[in-house]
Amino acid sequence: MEEGKPTYKRYCKTLSLRNDSSLISSYLETHRNVWPEIEQGMREVGILSMEIYIYGFTLFMIMDTVADFDHDKAMGELAGKPLQAEWEAYMSKYQDASADATAAQKWQLMERIYNLNR
Repeated sequence: MEEGKPTYKRYCKTLSLRNDSSLISSYLETHRNVWPEIEQGMREVGILSMEIYIYGFTLFMIMDTVADFDHDKAMGELAGKPLQAEWEAYMSKYQDASADATAAQKWQLMERIYNLNR
């Protein structure tokens, strides 16, 4: 590794769930049992790790990827993976977004405005 060269990229995203406590409870349970094919597809496009946090009905995702990750290309590739469309359709009942929106359309990239370690 070259000194000072990042070994990964980090993306932060947000998404709103429907403001319905029973749906949110079900969404949380679903994410405790994510389909293995969905996780495999994320790894195949270069996602190294992902965490999702919740506050009320707002989700916050931290996604670390390989250093040469091309976000738009990878999201397009991910959308074509087996079962991905089915997963997105299943998740749409929880999300405050159009049922036919892609994951890239629902999860909005956030802009970093501060870094303690700059």
